[in-house]
Amino acid sequence: MRTPMPILPRAALAAIFAVSLGTGSALAGSLDDTPRIAVISAYEPEWVALQTPIAGRSDHVEHGIRFVTGTLEGEDVVLLLSGVGMVNAAMTAQMALDRYNISAIVFSGIAGGVDPALNIGDVVVADRWGTYFNLLLAREVDGSYQIPPFLTGDFPNYGMMFAQPEEVRRDGVETPEAKFWFEVDPALLARAQKAADAVDLVGCNAKNSCLEKAPAVYVGGSGVSGSAFLDNADFRDFVFDTFKARVVDMESASVAQVAYTNGVPFIAFRSLSDLAGGGEGENELPLFFSLAAENSAALVREFLKVSDAAGENGPARATNETETQQSKP
Repeated sequence: MRTPMPILPRAALAAIFAVSLGTGSALAGSLDDTPRIAVISAYEPEWVALQTPIAGRSDHVEHGIRFVTGTLEGEDVVLLLSGVGMVNAAMTAQMALDRYNISAIVFSGIAGGVDPALNIGDVVVADRWGTYFNLLLAREVDGSYQIPPFLTGDFPNYGMMFAQPEEVRRDGVETPEAKFWFEVDPALLARAQKAADAVDLVGCNAKNSCLEKAPAVYVGGSGVSGSAFLDNADFRDFVFDTFKARVVDMESASVAQVAYTNGVPFIAFRSLSDLAGGGEGENELPLFFSLAAENSAALVREFLKVSDAAGENGPARATNETETQQSKP
C-alpha cells in the first residue's frame, strides 16, 4: 500500500515552486547596472592576457562561464571566454547581455589569414562580418548544381556549397530579415583607427621564433566566420575571391549577429596565427598562436585607452571600402 503524500500549506508549495524556478532562471537577472564593455575571447591565451592587468576584479561563474568584471585601461569591462565555435560565441555573448549593462561588445582573438597581402601576426579590424558557412548543399542535376527556388544564390558556389544569409530578428521587428553582412559600429571603428596609430605589436614569440615581416594593423575590409577550421589552400582562395575576406575565424560573425539583434555596438580584433592553408608546410598556428594572441590583446588594450568622447574620434566611416594600415616594427 502506498503511503499518502502529506498535504503542504499553500505557502510551502509556493516556496518550493520558487526555488525550483530559481535553480534554472533566477541567475539570468542583471548582476550589476554599471555600463560595461564586454570583451570576449575564444581562446585562453587571449583571455589570460587581458585578465592580468584588470583592476578591481570580481568574478561570477555561471553554467561554466566565468565573468570577470573590473577596470581595464580606464574602462569598466566584463571579460569572458566564449570557447571555440559559432554557438559557443553566440551563447556567451547573449549571456553577458542578459546579465550586465553592456554598452559595446569587443571580440578579441586569433584567426586565419585569407588575403594574400597579409602576414602572420597582422591584426585585422574588419568593418563587416558574414557567416560564410551557413550553407545550402545543392543537388547535382545534369552536371551542375541547382538551387531550390525558395533559397538564394547571392554568391558563387564551391561545388555543391552555396553560402546563405542568416534569418535575423531584432527588437521591434518580428518578421525575420535575410542578412549576410553585419556591419561594425562606425564610432568603434574610428576608435580602432586611433588605437592602430599607437599600438606596439610583437614580432617574436617567447621561444624567439620571429616573423619574417613586421606585423601590421589593417582597419577595414571584410571578415567571415563559420564553425570550420580552414586549412585548405584552394578553399582559402575561394573565400578570398568570393567574399573579399581578409580574415576567417570561427566566432566573430555570430557575435556580430547577436549584437545586431540586441542593438549593441560591435567590433572584433583578429590577429593572424596562420594562413588558413595558404602557407608552405604545416599549419603555422602551433608556432605563432601565442604571438597572435598577444598582438590582438595589445590592440584591444590600446583601443580601450582611446577616448570615446563625442567629436574626438573623427567622422564615422561612410563606406566599406576605405582601410587603414599601420605597421609597427
